[in-house]
Amino acid sequence: MSEEKVAMRMVGRVAVVESDNQPVNALGHAVRKGLFDNVSAAAADAGVDAIVIACKGRTFHAGADITEFGKPPQEPGLVEVIELIEACEKPVVAAIHGTALGGGLELALGCHFRVAVPSAKVGLPEVKLGLLPGAGGTQRLPRLIGAVAALEPIVKGDPIPAPRAAELGIIDAVAEGDLVEAAVKMAEAKAAEGGPLPRISQMRTPPTDMEAFEAEAGRLLSRSRGLKAPATCAQTVRNAITMSFADGTAQERALFAELRDGPESKAQRHAFFAEREANKVPGVTKDVKPRPVNRIAVLGAGTMGGGITMSFASAGIPVTIIDLNPEALERGMGVIEKNYRNTQRRGGLTEAQVDAALANITASSDFDSVAEADMVIEAVFENMDLKKKIFKDLDAKCKPGCVLASNTSTLDVDEIAAVTSRPEDVVGMHFFSPANVMRLLEIVRGEKTAPDVLKTAMDVGKKGGKIPVVVGVCYGFVGNRMLHARGAQIEPMLLEGASPSEIDGALTKFGMAMGPLAMSDMAGLDVGYRIRQESGRKAPVNDAICEMGRFGQKTGKGWYLYEEGSRRPIPDPEIDALIARVAKEQGVTRREFSEQEIFERLMFPMINEGAKTLEEGVALRASDIDVIYLYGYGFPVGQGGPMYYADQVGADYICERLDHYADVTGTESLRPCALMRKLAAEKSTFAAAKAA
Repeated sequence: MSEEKVAMRMVGRVAVVESDNQPVNALGHAVRKGLFDNVSAAAADAGVDAIVIACKGRTFHAGADITEFGKPPQEPGLVEVIELIEACEKPVVAAIHGTALGGGLELALGCHFRVAVPSAKVGLPEVKLGLLPGAGGTQRLPRLIGAVAALEPIVKGDPIPAPRAAELGIIDAVAEGDLVEAAVKMAEAKAAEGGPLPRISQMRTPPTDMEAFEAEAGRLLSRSRGLKAPATCAQTVRNAITMSFADGTAQERALFAELRDGPESKAQRHAFFAEREANKVPGVTKDVKPRPVNRIAVLGAGTMGGGITMSFASAGIPVTIIDLNPEALERGMGVIEKNYRNTQRRGGLTEAQVDAALANITASSDFDSVAEADMVIEAVFENMDLKKKIFKDLDAKCKPGCVLASNTSTLDVDEIAAVTSRPEDVVGMHFFSPANVMRLLEIVRGEKTAPDVLKTAMDVGKKGGKIPVVVGVCYGFVGNRMLHARGAQIEPMLLEGASPSEIDGALTKFGMAMGPLAMSDMAGLDVGYRIRQESGRKAPVNDAICEMGRFGQKTGKGWYLYEEGSRRPIPDPEIDALIARVAKEQGVTRREFSEQEIFERLMFPMINEGAKTLEEGVALRASDIDVIYLYGYGFPVGQGGPMYYADQVGADYICERLDHYADVTGTESLRPCALMRKLAAEKSTFAAAKAA
């Protein structure tokens, strides 16, 4: 089988060993064996002066084959392949295009020299799967570029563009022309030079300023939300300073195995596969081609419209942002430019990148500008009558084949589509705020949405840096519908005696970035207040807070107090007194709450609602729900998503607790749905149900 995945050809006296295991040339067993056999043969061949390691297809080795995790190891392992390459007495050059990630970069670090095309990226992203580089990466990279410089690539795991990698010393040259040709020339030149070959495992880590090292480690770990893998990655880099290569790699492998078998990595690997699985949508086969989208029009220059515009402008797609109010349009454009310039000041973008993104944006107060667009995304206030009027106008103004998308977060996409003469062209594209930052995109498939429109929305979303998940039509779709089930428990618990900080603390302790009340303050309490007024729904405490003019961070007061220039929530005795007064008016007897009860009354109804969306076919898979919550709602990645978490807790326990809370509160909506009861009775899981 190795001959099918790896082959060797001669270019003069240089052996080019090429892998062909597309799409990403993963370093599975067949590839490892092919590399081992061919490099061994080239090393022993007197007619070979040097070796080039290259890959066919769109990328260099983009990582290990994680489907092999948990299976019996097959020799040779990646470590053995890397050691063979590094020990070779003939120069070995890695020719990198696409991405050299994880095991791919570790393999390249085992080579004596590295050359890459300008568009290539290298990196060690194992931390994103709850792991650390396990084939010498944490020991070779610090020895090559220094321990302080190696911390961020290993602890954060973000890819590094080739020009920056060259500056750091990770690669030796950037090839402007043919990559393999450049690698062969380098190999020939190094063979002609003779002399000892650079072997990173034999190098000492450059002298390290330990104070600077610990400061950098602290900075990086402060953003890791207490996950185990980032701290372990930092420790292995520290080992490269204090240990020999042999001892450091032995410790690296032991810690890798510990992380691999731990709950956080299992959850993060679930998330990795769930994200891939979300791309598989019934009716959208490989034969379905997306419609061409060369220009997008965004309706509305508010916070959401501006964020959507930035997402696509940054991706190089021309965008016309339209607002009939010239003052609102000017204000929105000012916010867009300010956001870009702030990112530039923080080093996130270069001036040239900001200028290029802004050049992709055209501002217009003329609705007729939609006629030029291949896709229109409506991002106005959440009002059905307003959206219907807009879509009637779009139907009249837009060219045939234009995709008509609504950014609605709750409303019926089918009702919106029904006012047009082309409901097959209508789709929901629910972005999350801030849209230029948040990665989730809920794509709402209407009853008549055409498969190619769905495919177009998915592809355009990906180009804009989003993770698309297809859902069906219902109030709130999947994410917000589940959030509403959680939110329905907040006011009752407040009235019964739980404080805002206790409610938020139950979820932040679990790993959420923010609690629901602090999140409401950040989003603005006035948004929900207006929606409740329109629908006739009541939230006695929340409504009273809004009627006091407290709308959250924007007014310096909401559920919490906020000092000037700070977003840190400060508990407010005035709110505690307000809650107690409303409870007394409603005849609610107050009591103390345990953290466990607060957590379960927030989390379990949300899981139950997720199960209902599966029953109804609104969500395609439990893993899709996990992706929605991981990327749209700040669910802790180390917990894998709400439905994955439910599988770890057990459906039987969740059902028992939901019945208990329904009994003690008299809230029948808390009762477990049929799917939850079925899983509980069968001692089964969402994962097992999907597999069956």
